[in-house]
Amino acid sequence: MAGVTLTNVTKKFGDFVAVDDIDLNVGDATFTVLVGPSGCGKTTTLRMIAGLEETTQGEIQIAERVVNRVPPKDRDIAMVFQNYALYPHMDVYNNMAFGLKLRKIPKAEIRRRVHEAAALLGIEDKLKSKPRALSGGQRQRVAVGRAIVRDPKVFLFDEPLSNLDAKLRVQMRTELEQLHHKLKTTTIYVTHDQVEAMTLGDKIAVMKDGVIHQYASPQETYDHPENQFVGGFIGSPAMNFLNACVGIKDGRVVLIGKGFRLVLPQGKGQDLPSEVEVIVGIRPEDLEGPAPDGENTIEMRVQVTEPLGNELLVYADCGGERVVANLDPHRRVEVDSTIRLKVNIDTVHLFDRESDQTLL
Repeated sequence: MAGVTLTNVTKKFGDFVAVDDIDLNVGDATFTVLVGPSGCGKTTTLRMIAGLEETTQGEIQIAERVVNRVPPKDRDIAMVFQNYALYPHMDVYNNMAFGLKLRKIPKAEIRRRVHEAAALLGIEDKLKSKPRALSGGQRQRVAVGRAIVRDPKVFLFDEPLSNLDAKLRVQMRTELEQLHHKLKTTTIYVTHDQVEAMTLGDKIAVMKDGVIHQYASPQETYDHPENQFVGGFIGSPAMNFLNACVGIKDGRVVLIGKGFRLVLPQGKGQDLPSEVEVIVGIRPEDLEGPAPDGENTIEMRVQVTEPLGNELLVYADCGGERVVANLDPHRRVEVDSTIRLKVNIDTVHLFDRESDQTLL
């Protein structure tokens, strides 16, 4: 077993609370992603697991061993950083072998591990090259290879793809996922990119202000966000949020706002009190149109369109609130026109205006 468990972990820098009493249970051989905006505490959490930061309070276990006072080199982890941290004067082979040499691993074993890792990453022909002769993607593979040769119990990744261009990020993301399926090593990965989180993670921990707001599978987080922050952070483009008032008609809940009137399915939201104000969450992909006038539609004035080939993003104004719709790319939508779109009522989310917690 090589799971990682954090129990009531807090990290303070003076009076500033960077990580606030979090619990996290990362299962053996799973791929867990810590995701959130800049300053949410995700990298600090990773650094505490690595032993590069001390915890202010709480307990960290790796493979059922409490490691709070264990030096980083003795935690049996390997960390890949954002900036690669390669030695410029060493070739690829020696960059990958350096840590093993310090641990006085026999030369034959070092050679075997380096060549196996290089073959796995497709950089066998680069072993004699210096880092300056490599592309960004190749340097990142070397950094990953340096971690692989250590054969650790846990891999830690700190935003390893953020320095790559968009196309290469997608390629490396796929390669990291394939690598995990081959190695089956427990992995904790930090990113601010929710697309990376959704595509890589078996589970994702969404963080804000040093707190984990939801820890679940990517699909569960997308379908059932626990609060408005998670709903807005996960999904691209982000979820739309509109103010509404709750009404009751013929035993069904009605959400009334500027430019829309949504009637929930029978039995849904029945515990909501009448006339309470709520936040309605609608994902851009849950808007279709144009639609005729009627219930479960939303009217808005088009401000900007973004044709992307496989989709058309429409940015519009609905009663003074910004709405984004993801529409059929072959549909013609004019800027400054008024359009009416159908809302997929089965996927609408409701959030409490005071607490931001999910109501529906």
